[in-house]
Amino acid sequence: MIDFAFLADAFSPATLFAIVIGTSLGVVIGALPGLGSVVGLSICLPFTFGMETVPSLALLLGVYCGSVYGGSISAILINSPGTPQSAATMLDGYPMAQRGEAGEALGWSTAASVLGGLLSCIVLILAAPQLARFATRFGSVEVFALILLALTCIAAVSRGSMIKGLAMGAAGLFVALIGTDPVTGAARFTFGIEFLTAGLDLIAVVIGLFALSEAFSRLAEPHGGAPTVANARLILPRLAAWKGRVVNLLRSSFIGCLIGALPGTGAATAAFISYASAKQASPRRDEFGKGEPDGLIAAESANNAVTGSAMIPTLALGIPGDVVTAILLSAMVVHGITPGVRLMSEHLDVVNAIFVVLIVVNIVMLIVAFPIVRAFGKILSIPEPIIMVGVIVFSLVGAITVRGNALDGVVAVLFGIGGYLLRRGGFPLAPFVIGLVLGPQFEQNLRRGLLLNEGDILAFPFASWIAAVIFTLTAVLILAGPAKALLPKPGPAESGRQ
Repeated sequence: MIDFAFLADAFSPATLFAIVIGTSLGVVIGALPGLGSVVGLSICLPFTFGMETVPSLALLLGVYCGSVYGGSISAILINSPGTPQSAATMLDGYPMAQRGEAGEALGWSTAASVLGGLLSCIVLILAAPQLARFATRFGSVEVFALILLALTCIAAVSRGSMIKGLAMGAAGLFVALIGTDPVTGAARFTFGIEFLTAGLDLIAVVIGLFALSEAFSRLAEPHGGAPTVANARLILPRLAAWKGRVVNLLRSSFIGCLIGALPGTGAATAAFISYASAKQASPRRDEFGKGEPDGLIAAESANNAVTGSAMIPTLALGIPGDVVTAILLSAMVVHGITPGVRLMSEHLDVVNAIFVVLIVVNIVMLIVAFPIVRAFGKILSIPEPIIMVGVIVFSLVGAITVRGNALDGVVAVLFGIGGYLLRRGGFPLAPFVIGLVLGPQFEQNLRRGLLLNEGDILAFPFASWIAAVIFTLTAVLILAGPAKALLPKPGPAESGRQ
């Protein structure tokens, strides 16, 4: 017989208050470029030490889920993802805002985020033990295959010139190599500069490449009047608008759930894989990158689905997949709860309460999104030159705050200038970010896989059936474009009969 005593903890006033405060704070932190989940959780963690177990976890889970969604707000409104997880969101979100559909873009983003998060909660409740066992089958080769699959998204977002897109993707992968070799510990591409031994901070580079370059572009070529996102309001899509898009939502959420259960991958990887998959399957694939809601649905449902499933290895195996879940795990340990194989039997009430809290967090996220988005819209109703100066100031503050190093501000400015020049030259910036975000995981798992297979990369597809399936899918996606181009196009008579 099921004991429902955990509901009293999940719906206690203290827990509900913690959910509302944590989720609201998370959305705001996520929307501010340069902050994000880790910063938000680090700020809130000390406050949980004097709290009861369930309210403390509710506060941290609210910050976590809210920050992943909040990054989409700045990605859509000012073309700068508040968090790396939202890098794929701006590919279609900002073009929608540019044509005066910021409210609709925010609506699609919010709806997809909430639905993806709720679906991941259902998966977490129903399939946590099974997914945890499946996740243990992913070694370095399998994760490398996944990252390689995600990198095919570079072709999907290389509009205009495939050569320029691939060049930018390769440049992103190269910049990701700057710093310390993950295997040998040797410094590389640092040119003797000590600051570069830690590598270039992702947030600083992305802020410069998108937010600062956008501000420089607008200040250099004023558009006049108020910005296109002035008075932005969140407009949820009508049910009729979901026709033909539900499959994309379910597929993207499933991708997010699967990748979230794999330690060491993350929401950014899930978003890009989901985006590439949605582009291949969508009948509106030619509109991707120009403001297509399917792109927003794919990115946001996937990265928010990760939030629930990322708890699977943490709870079931005691393995934190990233810094975020490591902080959540440490909070549980502080309260005398040790995640792992015996968690379900020893602390079933806490586990069930976590399940309920995650569901409530996603519902609260939908509610608090309206006033927070409206507040950002009010701020953005200020004349454009002032807005752009504010974007520059806050972007620099955000870039410096992440690591507390003023040189990260210099990095952001340099990439801002570079981004502005690249825009003028017609180079797409999105492939660079994809290479930069996925580069470290790509290299680390490639190097580990080579060590395990004695340097034989040709053995990778035969490492396991999972690797074989993913490599095959990657090959199909790569060859699909050229194959389609080689097919004979219908003549005028055939087109007329269609």
